[in-house]
Amino acid sequence: MADRPLLNRRLEGFGTTIFAEMSALAGRTGAINLGQGFPDTDGPAEIGEAAARAIRDGRGNQYPPGPGVPELRQAIADHQRRFYGLAFDPDREVLVTAGATEAVAASMLALLEPGDEVVAFEPFYDSYAACIAMAGATRVPLTLRAPDFRPDIDALRDAVTPRTRLLLLNSPHNPTGMVLTRREAAAIAELAVERDLLVVTDEVYEHLVFDGEHIPLGSLPGMRERTVSISSSGKTFSLTGWKIGWITASADLVASVRTAKQFMTYVSGGPLQYAIAEALRLPDAYFADFREDLRAKRDLLADGLVDAGFEVYRPQGTYFITTDVAPLGETDGFAFCRALPERRGVVAVPNAVFYDTPEAGRTQVRFAFCKQQGVLQAAVDRLTGL
Repeated sequence: MADRPLLNRRLEGFGTTIFAEMSALAGRTGAINLGQGFPDTDGPAEIGEAAARAIRDGRGNQYPPGPGVPELRQAIADHQRRFYGLAFDPDREVLVTAGATEAVAASMLALLEPGDEVVAFEPFYDSYAACIAMAGATRVPLTLRAPDFRPDIDALRDAVTPRTRLLLLNSPHNPTGMVLTRREAAAIAELAVERDLLVVTDEVYEHLVFDGEHIPLGSLPGMRERTVSISSSGKTFSLTGWKIGWITASADLVASVRTAKQFMTYVSGGPLQYAIAEALRLPDAYFADFREDLRAKRDLLADGLVDAGFEVYRPQGTYFITTDVAPLGETDGFAFCRALPERRGVVAVPNAVFYDTPEAGRTQVRFAFCKQQGVLQAAVDRLTGL
């Protein structure tokens, strides 16, 4: 029998089967699903109306421009200037993608050659390893360890070899909720400049920082021309199904990523792009209120999990809480999560799926708190007395 195609072999063991399994468990048992990271309420009504208006007006119903509609590219550039003081040419330095996941995939395919090495924070968001593998490159983990999940800069320096091409970084970090400090970000930037590395930053939780501040690496000295910054509308506006993402980078890097992206989706979500252009121009109060709402939900769930007996690593950002179930007498996060829907009517996800070596996160379990307050309180009530 012929060998399976090379790409299939590279992707062996990847995928989101655990998420599908846990969602199926939630459906079968009626459990509260705190496993996958999607809100249970829609984003701002005026943004939905903007999308409907674009459809009615015939804007974006046919193929939009490959780089994204001009109104959205301008809004993205304005957003980067408004929040971070970064200047980008909307025509040459902004690219709209089908969500952040496509942006990561296109960046890896465009910027890597087979045999290159990519250093990334472990635990990984699940698509990172697959995207690196699709590019024929090798992932090198920089493991973030409990309880604070801080990156070890000396270990990062040691992980960089002559074959290292790129750093793939995520802050605020999914699943741990770690947010890079200014000192850590500066040290990473200095290393990237010293070793002449490209940096791809996943910043989709940029507006969900509860403790500290979000510092785009592209804003630091020497980083403007070597950084591809990725973000999206899904998390910031609670519209995860729209899949409108983007990159900002130098013109050369954007051109490289666009070359790969055009053979993936080519274009997507034309009318939605017009709506997200309006969303990015919402007043500061929207972003502040959204953050504070999620902060309150984080605290509600974190406090409830502590009372239930979990060891809780309170996140600085994102909308996920990593816990350890060892204090509950548990030794296997997979087994715990598979039993929890029947035992207590709550779904969570084992963090081991985000590690190259599952043993590293063997007893860690992730909960999502991007749900309504009443749903979170019901989950806490069900978990009490574990």
